Amino acid sequence: FSVSLKLNSFRMCDVLVENYLPGKLQEMGLGFDHLGEVNPQLIYCSISGYGQTGPQAQSPGYDSIASAVSGMMHITGPEDGEPVRPGVAMTDLATGLYAHGAIMAALLQLQKTGRGVHIDCNLLSSQVSCLSHIAANYLNAGKEAKRWGTAHESIVPYQGFRTKDGHIVVAAGNDKQFVQVCQVLELIELTQDPNYKSNKLRVKNRKKLLQTLSQRFQQEKTADWLRLFEGSSVPVGPINSIREVFSEPQVKHNALIQEMKHPTAGRISVPGPAVRFSSFPPSGPTPPPLIGQHTVQVLRHTLSYDDNLIRTLLESGAVVQNEAF
Repeated sequence: FSVSLKLNSFRMCDVLVENYLPGKLQEMGLGFDHLGEVNPQLIYCSISGYGQTGPQAQSPGYDSIASAVSGMMHITGPEDGEPVRPGVAMTDLATGLYAHGAIMAALLQLQKTGRGVHIDCNLLSSQVSCLSHIAANYLNAGKEAKRWGTAHESIVPYQGFRTKDGHIVVAAGNDKQFVQVCQVLELIELTQDPNYKSNKLRVKNRKKLLQTLSQRFQQEKTADWLRLFEGSSVPVGPINSIREVFSEPQVKHNALIQEMKHPTAGRISVPGPAVRFSSFPPSGPTPPPLIGQHTVQVLRHTLSYDDNLIRTLLESGAVVQNEAF
């Protein structure tokens, strides 16, 4: 029954996403070659640590390890400190987003060609591709990257500063914005200093300049600085705690807090979707399904199995339905 169920499932399936070690599903007769014969239109997305082939293909994939191997940790952390793991699993998240984009592209190709495809998505490739200008600087100029904390390697001032009660990030991306920073901080004399006349000079003389700015920022509270910068063209923002994030008016306006009823946990809240569409609103939030929540539903309504066969599958242990449903 289980073999028949699997094959019937894949005949009805549009997309399969799997994250077994490369080759494991092939050994079970469920590789892309096998299922492509059953369903030539199947989009088969494999997510792994290092890729389907190559010297590390059989290594298990973990965000922290891929973050280290890819160089992400090497460029993250205080300027004079140790490498730091990002506060959330950015490599895992980037890989999921790449997989999502690849699946959408494959669905478009399917409309044109009528053929499915095997997608190889992995943690290492995802994070290396996210190195952006860091990678370009090395590949084209041989320039090794370093850690800068909240600072920017080639723009000054462009970093976080400690205030009287927290931190604020200031991003003066050009000379005009630097002048505005000095005006807000009441340090207009800095704009006349020949050492700070251009960004190139400010980068060269960053240590003394940042020391002066840092001392000034610590004299006022974050909210006061934000108020003083309001109306200027200088990009600024507080370094929020998570509590402060979900108190931000713009976060609330963007519907980034969504509530839903969970079948076992009761009322829960989660971050909302990051995008909006002009032609339709997103459907209401639904909780992640419990293991086996939709087994009977899929068998009956998607695969058109009759109740006797479903009962046989459940009694044999080939499938499981969550008892809460």
